Amino acid sequence: MGKRAVAAAFARDDSADFAEVATRYRPQIFRFLLASLRDPDAAETLTQDCLLKAHRNWASFRGESSVMTWLLRIAINLQKDHWRSRRLQFWKLTATNSVDAQDASQWLPSGESSPEQQVMAKDQVRLVWKVVKGLSDRQRTVFLLRHVEEMEIHEIASTIGLSEGTVKAHLSRAMVRVRAELGGKR
Repeated sequence: MGKRAVAAAFARDDSADFAEVATRYRPQIFRFLLASLRDPDAAETLTQDCLLKAHRNWASFRGESSVMTWLLRIAINLQKDHWRSRRLQFWKLTATNSVDAQDASQWLPSGESSPEQQVMAKDQVRLVWKVVKGLSDRQRTVFLLRHVEEMEIHEIASTIGLSEGTVKAHLSRAMVRVRAELGGKR
């Protein structure tokens, strides 16, 4: 009997103890979230949220995928929500702590760049575009969609018809090359 058949039978068995599922898969979910978030507290919280959500929806699990795949999908969705929430919190905090531009102009030094800084910035941008131009077509496309269009990995994958893993690989290679050409500077 294959994994899916076992999962489907397990899911259909109303007497199946969800605690067994939680005990069995919790370490893998936590490891995934910890690797993704690099924050043990957030990973622990999202692991608990994942298992709670799975428990609430256990009766509706259809067994079309393995239990682990189903749990990871829940974890990935929670992770995306977490990142969206963090970005939103950043902008809320920024808006709350922002200073009116009119007030700031009276006590801040001029925000204009010196001629030297402007030349250095233009040279840096020119170098980045030169490196990007030398990337492979896929790497360049992924790089531009991510950093110019500010698209999420899943959006890029959907847009250009590649898997998310392939998009991440191309983006990683592009970033390594750009950083190497810039001398390791961002």
